[in-house]
Amino acid sequence: MRELEKLRIERGQRRERVGTVKLQLNEAERSGRKVITAKDVFSGYDGKDIIKNFSVEILRGDRIGIIGPNGCGKSTLLNTLLGHLAPRLGEIIHGTKLEVAYFDQHRITLDETKSVKWNLCGDNEYVNTCSGRQHVIGYLQNFLFSPADARQPVGSLSGGERNRLMLAKIFAQSSNVLVLDEPTNDLDVETLDLLEELLVDYQGTVLLVSHDRAFINNVVTETLVFEGDGQINEYAGGYDDWLAQSAERRAQRAEDARPADLRPSTPKKRKLSNRERDDLKNLPKKIEQLEAELEALSQKLNDPDFYRGPADEIETVTERAGAIPLELETAFARWAELEGLS
Repeated sequence: MRELEKLRIERGQRRERVGTVKLQLNEAERSGRKVITAKDVFSGYDGKDIIKNFSVEILRGDRIGIIGPNGCGKSTLLNTLLGHLAPRLGEIIHGTKLEVAYFDQHRITLDETKSVKWNLCGDNEYVNTCSGRQHVIGYLQNFLFSPADARQPVGSLSGGERNRLMLAKIFAQSSNVLVLDEPTNDLDVETLDLLEELLVDYQGTVLLVSHDRAFINNVVTETLVFEGDGQINEYAGGYDDWLAQSAERRAQRAEDARPADLRPSTPKKRKLSNRERDDLKNLPKKIEQLEAELEALSQKLNDPDFYRGPADEIETVTERAGAIPLELETAFARWAELEGLS
């Protein structure tokens, strides 16, 4: 398992952030220990349950990643957990002293005619952070806006710059629960590193929806994964941990289903066949290709202009994006199996 673990460790390592300024979120008073509890929840729209029989207990300090293909119900899950959508059955219980900040690129409004500085804090000259008041120009520099940029109208910003401003706006809010719906879209590497650092250091609770596998791996402590037919399962760790644990669960279920006299003995180390050696050699490259393909498809699916194209292309890309995680899971499981035999 040495090579497999090496790859996972390499991909889980935190990237070093360029710059020396330490920025902290504007954290509110601590929430109660139990933040959100869901008990046997069924939830959806128009009488159709998108979420079925879901239970979870989210505690203060948890950083929860939410994983699933486009259209599976991730936003529905967030709205249900936050109390914006009442479940059809079951119960959602909120803890005490919750202050929620919600990042969704499609919900945050910016005044195109006003400056970057004004959109952040109006006519004020300072923003509040965990370490105290900070001048707005200095605060914006942490998000890679120069003093001249801070005075530019929002209408002149690129897509990536607008997203940086929206992140700066959300992070200036007082909160102890931070909800981020696809925050990494169009972010440059420096801003992505800054965002990772902020979330890892945040003392509150984080709910994070993202298709960025490396980002999920680096930030979250647990994952909630949509695994078909409204079922959401909980896993410790990030994206790679989910792949490994779900493969182990399926293998264990298959083993438990076999009659006792048909269960194989523990496999012994043996010499691999030529085909198995080829598989062991080629699987890392295949995994990287699948990851790159999934990232490219996710970028398409996150581009609003894509949905103006042909319906058959939209369907094909959506189905392929939903199929790749299973292929990745299978590839990782096969790789682990072959390394265990060699």
